[in-house]
Order: sequence, then C-alpha cells, then structure tokens
Amino acid sequence: MSARRPDVLVVGAGGSGAALAARLSEDPDREVLVVEAGPVPQAPDGFPADLLDARLIPGAQPGHAAVRTFPVHLTPRSRYLAARGRVLGGSTTVNGGYFIRARRADFDLWSARAGDARWSYERVLPFLRALETDLDHGATPLHGDRGPIPVRRPGLGHPAAAAFQAAARELGHPAEPDKNAQGAPGFGAPPSNAVDGRRINTGIAYLLGAAAGRPNLTVVGDCPVRSVVVGRGRATGVVVERDRRPAVLAAGEVVLCAGSLASPHLLHLSGIGPAGDLARGGIPVVHDLPAVGAALSDHPQVVLEWTPRRPMDGLSGSWLGGALHLPSSGGDPAGDLEILQSLVPMAGLVGGLPAVPGAPLAFLASVHAPRTAGGLRTVSADPEVPPHVDYGYLETGADRRRLREAVRATAAVVATGAFGEVSRGLVEPSAGTLDDDGLLDRWVRARLGTAQHTCGTVPMGPAGDPAAAVDAQGRVHGLAGLRVADTSILPVAPLRGPAATAVLIGEVIADAIRRDSG
Repeated sequence: MSARRPDVLVVGAGGSGAALAARLSEDPDREVLVVEAGPVPQAPDGFPADLLDARLIPGAQPGHAAVRTFPVHLTPRSRYLAARGRVLGGSTTVNGGYFIRARRADFDLWSARAGDARWSYERVLPFLRALETDLDHGATPLHGDRGPIPVRRPGLGHPAAAAFQAAARELGHPAEPDKNAQGAPGFGAPPSNAVDGRRINTGIAYLLGAAAGRPNLTVVGDCPVRSVVVGRGRATGVVVERDRRPAVLAAGEVVLCAGSLASPHLLHLSGIGPAGDLARGGIPVVHDLPAVGAALSDHPQVVLEWTPRRPMDGLSGSWLGGALHLPSSGGDPAGDLEILQSLVPMAGLVGGLPAVPGAPLAFLASVHAPRTAGGLRTVSADPEVPPHVDYGYLETGADRRRLREAVRATAAVVATGAFGEVSRGLVEPSAGTLDDDGLLDRWVRARLGTAQHTCGTVPMGPAGDPAAAVDAQGRVHGLAGLRVADTSILPVAPLRGPAATAVLIGEVIADAIRRDSG
C-alpha cells in the first residue's frame, strides 16, 4: 500500500469503481487508492477459469467463492438471495456479461430527477463511446473503437437462437440489430462484454489494462471497509479490516462504489442515513439523511423452460441467445418487457456447467418498467449482520399485469410455428394457467425471481429534495469529501440491464472529480 495519503480512496473495484479509479489515475499528480473486499488477481490469468467463461454465470451458483449474497424479500412472503461480486471487477465478473445501454427515456428521467443536464443522453453519449471498443460497428457517431470494454453481439447461429429470431418475425416484432443504438425495441442479439467465449470484466479492462503499473494507482484486495470516518462534516477516510484487525486509512476524498446494496449499508454503518432507523439499530447518528436506503428499484423476473425436440449443438461461447424487447400495454414505447434467451439450461447456470444433456432450455422474462418500492434498512451496528432488504415486487395491479404480459409474450414465442421446429413446448405454465389471471398470478408468485438490477438506494437529486441523498456528481448532501458512484445513485433502474450504465457512472463521476479539482 502506498505510503502517501491518497487524494481519492475508492471503495470497491467493480463496474463503477474500476472505471472511476483508472480514469482518475490518468492524472499522474493524483494519488488513487482502491480497496476491494474480495481478492485482486494481479493479471488476467490469475482469475479462476470459470470466472472468465462466458458460458457460465458465477453469480447464479449458490455459494460461489467470488460472490457475496444478501438475503432479501422480493415480496413479504418470497425470500431470495441477491448475489453481488466480491472480487476484482465486482459483479461484472460474476454476471451474465450482458452489456446493453440504458434508453434515452432513462437519461431524460435521471437528468430531470437530478436537476442536471450532465445525465442527458446527448451529454453522456461521448462517455458511452469512450468506454467501449465496439467490435461489430467500430467508430461511428454512436459507437467507439478505442475504449477499455470490448463489446460484441453473439451470433444467432445456434438452432434455438435462430428459431427465436424466426418466431419474433412471425409474431410481427421488429428487428433491432443494434440494441445500443436507441432504435425501436424488438428482436436482436444482446451486446456483451465477452469475446471469443471470454468475459472481460472491468478489473481486466480498466485496472489490469492501460492503468496497470501506474505508480499513483494502488489496488488492495481482501480489504473490506467497515465504515467511513467523518469529522466536522467531512469524510476523512475509512475504517478497514486487514488481517482481522481494524485500521484507519486517511484520504482527501472517499468515493463509495460498493454497489446498490453494500453502499447504502456502509453509509448506515457510518451513521449516515435516516436517524430514527439508525438509532433503533444501535448506530450513533453522524448525519441524518433519510433518503439513504428509503427505496430501491429493480426488475422482477421469472424463468420459463421449454423442451427441445432434439439435442442441439452450436453454443458459440456465450450462454446468451437472442433478446426481445417490447412495450407492455400502455407501457414505455422504448420497451419495458424483456425476454432474454439462455442457451445453457438453468441447471447448468446454477451448477456451473455449460451443458446438461436432456435438460430443458429457458427464457428469462422480466418487467423493466420504471418504479421504486421497498427499501434497505440496517438493523445492527455489526457489519456482519445483513441489512433488511425489501424489493416490494407485485404490490400493485399494474405490477402483476405487466409480469403476466411478459410471461404470455414468452409463451407466444414458444407457441409459434417457427419455434416449434426446435421445441416440444413449454414445461410450464399450462395453457389453462396462462389463460386465467388468478392462476397465472399464483404461478408467478411461486417462481418469482429478480434480474438483480438494483438501483436507487442512494438516489441523486437536488439539495433540499427529501428523496435525494447525493447530487448529480455523486456528492453526499450535507457532507464534504464523500461521494457515491455506482448504480445506487440512479433514481430508478433503467429500461435495460444496468451493467453498462454502472461503468458509465464511473466515467461520469470521474470526469466530475477531475473538473472539480482542475
């Protein structure tokens, strides 16, 4: 660890933190320290092979060593274990490698809520181009060819992916060949940060890439942060655990990039949050900030399995098949329903196997309508005691209707003649269940999951807004020297998966810090 006090201490080396730290360290006069709770390989080949295998989703495997799980309630009666990466690259190391941009409507909403045009689509587009090397499109007004993250769309040559494409066409859904281009929603190959079967996480792309070897950048692993040190209204460092002992690391500025579940929990443990809840948890109140953990935003999901007619070869190195986006009844025209195809059976994704002979294949049906509900409440000053997390799914009639629509839209794909060429039909639900709202609602509740797209737990907005915890530059309201830069600052989850947006947040907040100190 550097002997110099860092100018910026970044908590978490995941989707946002790796990007932010690498960009800040481009200034040789700025000392940057990153502390990561999990292990930090020193080279790409230091990662276990399964963490880079794009056919697998380590976050779906119970008990995986690179994953931290949070017990959550999707509904009051539906419990779940939400998985987050605990390793260099964070959740970009253990997720599905689905690297899709948010929609223009998302940026319009965030910009309005933040009261700052820096989050408008036009203002963020240069950052979106700068963070990627699009291997399909190259340099265009919409895409970049010099950024750290490689982006590629998997081919649709697998028989099941080709049948999905034909089924979407049969149903009249438009083609959407570039899902990062803000076109009309429809069917297309999902963009991914996996190339030739190898997942490129942000740790590899940013911290083990051009930033590797910079003398002003230090990345320390196996170093969980327990709290932020605050004195006289300013963050002055963090308390970490090293070799099972607490230690204080001082810094000029602290940026939390621990993720939408860990960042608000860490703020609460530091005495920053709703004063009443903190006091009930035995945590001394340092700064009353009611919006921290007051709500969250995520996307409910259910899995529909189907039976192949015959064994199928042609897995191209990714678990991802095609993706279909469409609007729900009265929903966002940009498409608030998603049907994502898995070319690896669910038994394989859960078991860490790229193939399970004879097992059904699956579609993941999700509702991405923008909404907030639930929240995160810290119940103990002990950092090992998890917070109480409530997703608030299926609370309203509109919630339930949209998820029924997502399930029925998926069933319609499987029922087409085109998809019948490869499928014997859905495993479940039955036709009778599909036709009955009450029966389908019960079927959904029994199988409810989440897309793990959590946002909104430390939302951005203007000072004085009781629903806001940080400003548009991630600065915590009412405290100096402390920012949050991860998807927790997004007031609502985007209409698409947030992995690419997490990286964008790191880029945008790094730019804000550089401008502040310039």
